[in-house]
Amino acid sequence: MAISMQAVIWLALLVGLLAIEAVTLGLTTIWFAGGALVAFVLAILQVDLAPQIAAFCVVSVLLLIFTRPAASHWLNRGRTRTNAESLIGEIAVVTETIDNLAGTGQVQVRGQYWTARTAEHSLKIEKEKNVKIEGISGVKLIVKEA
Repeated sequence: MAISMQAVIWLALLVGLLAIEAVTLGLTTIWFAGGALVAFVLAILQVDLAPQIAAFCVVSVLLLIFTRPAASHWLNRGRTRTNAESLIGEIAVVTETIDNLAGTGQVQVRGQYWTARTAEHSLKIEKEKNVKIEGISGVKLIVKEA
């Protein structure tokens, strides 16, 4: 049984994707390597090219959708949050009225002053109010009223 050129191409793609994954270790191409593996098996079984391509696409997308969240959680479970990331969930005090439209807003948390914005652009939060830190965008804290 001779190996078809399609099988060789799928195998080369599989090896290439695995090599990229090994270098980056960022869960970027592993999903597509799974799709290439299925397409390679179909090529070995001498299935037509269109079902091979369809299987590659479907398997890659399914792996990406269903396994990426679990894999990311598993890989990041021992990860220590940085100083800025550790602020998420904390309560801060508004020291300058937060108004996204005017481009103003500052909070104090853990003795440090941070520029702050709300996720809702039209929402204003007055000075002296408590806010909960929801996220970080660049060097700005994203907050909501506590």
